[in-house]
Amino acid sequence: MVRDAMIRCFYDAHCADTGLEGDQESNRVYCRDTVVKAFHDAGEDFDHPTKTGIIKAMSQLREFSKNFRDPSIIEKHAAQISQLVERIK
Repeated sequence: MVRDAMIRCFYDAHCADTGLEGDQESNRVYCRDTVVKAFHDAGEDFDHPTKTGIIKAMSQLREFSKNFRDPSIIEKHAAQISQLVERIK
């Protein structure tokens, strides 16, 4: 659930909220692939994420996003995901 929320947040921050032109489905695939890559780059399993894996991938995505988005947007979405991560036991 949290991993899927990360994909939605990434999409919102990089495509939906930016008015980015293009095919919506292509943008969704791009965002999913970017999140998959973040898990891979963090040495974590996208298909079976752990709390630690989600935190590491989120860190990767924050680093990636700082090159493209306003820090307030990054922090808004990171805070939303962090609230979900805190609920993981």
